Amino acid sequence: MILITGATGHLGAAVIQQLLTKLPASQLAALVRDPAKAASLQAQGVHLRTGDYRDPVALEQAMQGVEKVLLVSGGADADGLQQHHNVVDAAKRAGVRCLAYTGRALREPEALVNDLMKRHFQTEDYIRASGLDYVLFRNILYMDTLPQFVGPRVLEAGIYLPAGEGRVSYALRRDMGEAIANVLATGDCANRIYTFTGAQTYSFHDVAAALTELSGREVRYTDVEPADFVAGLKARGLPELVAQLSLGFMTDIKHGQESAVTSELAEVLGRQPASLKEGLRELMGL
Repeated sequence: MILITGATGHLGAAVIQQLLTKLPASQLAALVRDPAKAASLQAQGVHLRTGDYRDPVALEQAMQGVEKVLLVSGGADADGLQQHHNVVDAAKRAGVRCLAYTGRALREPEALVNDLMKRHFQTEDYIRASGLDYVLFRNILYMDTLPQFVGPRVLEAGIYLPAGEGRVSYALRRDMGEAIANVLATGDCANRIYTFTGAQTYSFHDVAAALTELSGREVRYTDVEPADFVAGLKARGLPELVAQLSLGFMTDIKHGQESAVTSELAEVLGRQPASLKEGLRELMGL
């Protein structure tokens, strides 16, 4: 049996829906905090296991009879790394055979500005030290974040971000979810690392050009000063912590952290992942 954590989140749900096309529902389990929110999964025959990353006892109980666990990385909680440790420890106690983890494809972890991203590599280290067999999925920045980055008035106002000429090999979350499911379904767990990226890199100038072509309205990208960017976010009512986190993403993009390109996503999908223009058309309804 394969247990998917974060099963009602975007990535977890995408993984499960692809797994359902490859495996019987009886072989799948979903870790959820609130079973009521996973009624649709249960209706499809997926087993529901109740648990929380902060509850080691519940995690171990949820993993009984499970051979493989996909740990979908948590959010920005201060204790997020400990939450990941709890899942790894519970998997080991429960006799899980294989632990998979959704991390990040970043060029130089030791040079990251965004401290939150360092947690992914610390989790990978903990998994390797656990002695469990593992498969690590290093995912590039979701293309799905672009509507948030460019803002709801992008077609009228343009793009104002402190990302310089930085480039990103974006991929859609659903493409990565599909690829992760394909790997999980094959049984591959030979301490393997997959780096999933799009087929090419794009700057925010490219994003602006794609939006211009799709909408028929001229969109321009302006590289702004970091202090002005943070001030603008705070003026919109965002907390200081969120503003600084957003700045960290932009700074790492500017420094080339998100610019890795591999063919592994396309190989596992058996097709090319969505291009920037294809993804923006879907994400922004253009």
